[in-house]
Amino acid sequence: MTFWDVLSSYTMLYPTVMAAVWTVGGLYYFFVKERRTHLHHAALFNPNYCPAVTIMVPCYNEGANIEEVVRYLLNINYPNFEILLINDGSKDDTASHLDRLQTEDERIQVFHQKNQGKATALNNAIRYAQGEVLICIDGDAVLDYDAIIWMVRHFENNPKLGAVTGNPRVRTRSTVIGQLQVAEFSAIIGLIKRTQRLYGTVFTVSGVIVAFSKKAVQKVGGWSPDMITEDIDISWKLQSNGYNIEYEPQALCWVLMPETLKGLFNQRLRWAQGGAEVFFKYGMRSLLSWRLRRFWPLVLEYMASLLWCYALIGLFVAFLFRLNPSSMPQVQLLQGSTLMMLVICMLQFVASLFIDSHYDQKIWKSFFWCIWYPFAYWMLNFTTMCIAVPRALLKNKGQLAVWESPDRGQSI
Repeated sequence: MTFWDVLSSYTMLYPTVMAAVWTVGGLYYFFVKERRTHLHHAALFNPNYCPAVTIMVPCYNEGANIEEVVRYLLNINYPNFEILLINDGSKDDTASHLDRLQTEDERIQVFHQKNQGKATALNNAIRYAQGEVLICIDGDAVLDYDAIIWMVRHFENNPKLGAVTGNPRVRTRSTVIGQLQVAEFSAIIGLIKRTQRLYGTVFTVSGVIVAFSKKAVQKVGGWSPDMITEDIDISWKLQSNGYNIEYEPQALCWVLMPETLKGLFNQRLRWAQGGAEVFFKYGMRSLLSWRLRRFWPLVLEYMASLLWCYALIGLFVAFLFRLNPSSMPQVQLLQGSTLMMLVICMLQFVASLFIDSHYDQKIWKSFFWCIWYPFAYWMLNFTTMCIAVPRALLKNKGQLAVWESPDRGQSI
């Protein structure tokens, strides 16, 4: 077997193997750990443990969404909370919406700053936060009424817990791209987080819905304003300092997502670049440290994904220039691996939809779009990662990571 044969086999088998790992890991987590807590929230709420909670909502051009978000927050099922709304130099009418909301409820505080990015907004807000638990959501995220109860319970008698990441659900489902993301969040993001919890580490919290220990965040120095994805960075920063991250699937949050190809690509490119930045900042160092061995499974998984992307480029170049045509993949191998991948991916979706149907009863409507999952997800992942890694390497260190208004669809 030649080098090109090995490379070809790897590129075809890697997605199948990862789909199988995520499926088995997700099912194991659900039946062994998750199903035991699938109870009514009243059975989990401890009236003797009710720490003060600060909900922090950084906003940039959220005039169309922020009032709906705050209305839901004011009615959440938790007795002791405050809301900090941070306007990060919005160019629309966000500021006027926030100022009006502040006059309507004494639990709301509003802060205005120049456009310096989400991380800076959170770092500024934490100085005024009274709660010992920080709930961070995006300015378009509708929080489930019981989400805080589900997240806060993890912090009781758990001083090494740094964060609890929630379960975001896509509410833009009016287009094919929206439906694909509904399926993706269930079959990929949900299963990956469950599987990574079995590793002992999580690659990233969901920045759209996450609870932090205020003491833990302050101890690690807060959010890094120069990282394009502050949620990935704070996840690695907490875990590298000995803190744990839990996943709470019952903490639901409904979020708007892109419904155009351009918007989706730009969002995933940003995610991919943020992952690459964090990998170069923490990942390589962790491989050389026994103390950080808990990161090894995550780092090796990321490196395998990176190798897969650039192996595809290598095979394409080899085929284009006929560098070794005699050792190109055989048709039978290609057909067999493709069929196996489709079968595994369909099983992955059935398993994930079964799990998520406990939280979203309409999730089965997205099953049809599973057909497009293998090509759509892996090709998008391949394209964005190939672009993101060089961008992460060439990025100016210390430059503020400011945000732009994302493309968002309409909720249904």
